Amino acid sequence: MLFGALDAVPAAHRDAAVPADLDVLLLTRAATLRAHPSQVAFPGGRIDPGDADAAAAALREAREETGLDPAGVEVLGVLPPVPLEFSNHLVDPVVGWWRAPSPVHVVDERESASVFRAPVADLLAPGNRGVTVIRRAGHEWRGPAFAIEAEGRSEVVWGFTAMLLDALFDRLGWSEPWDRERVIPLRPPA
Repeated sequence: MLFGALDAVPAAHRDAAVPADLDVLLLTRAATLRAHPSQVAFPGGRIDPGDADAAAAALREAREETGLDPAGVEVLGVLPPVPLEFSNHLVDPVVGWWRAPSPVHVVDERESASVFRAPVADLLAPGNRGVTVIRRAGHEWRGPAFAIEAEGRSEVVWGFTAMLLDALFDRLGWSEPWDRERVIPLRPPA
């Protein structure tokens, strides 16, 4: 979860508890991936044998997926592990501050469809918040969602990524009251 100062476009939402230039680095996963295709996510992946720890793995994965220069990142800490039930993974969220931003882009089109920086204040805007509803095999799953405009395109942040952002924003006291009954429809995979 890499936060930094947005390079050029401040948030449209100005009443947030955060500065208008605070952003978070996100990517859209490739539509061809087996797990979580076309979903907005944080850069990340598995810890490889050569990685010292979760933070080292997160920085390596961010470089591999976005071209990020890890030298410009200050790791603030690793949050307690969170289960990702759909994929049967245990995720160690790494929080970082992008003190020296570097250019980012899609490095491997087989993994990522886009890489972008989203203004945190726009994620917090009550009009951009809602829930997604997924129905599978007679079960219904409802979770937080964010509908935003980022770098000229509409994005829906939902699922595990939205759950992590929602929990972090609540924990930091940044969340604003939002309509927990508003359903944000998911786009079909590209």
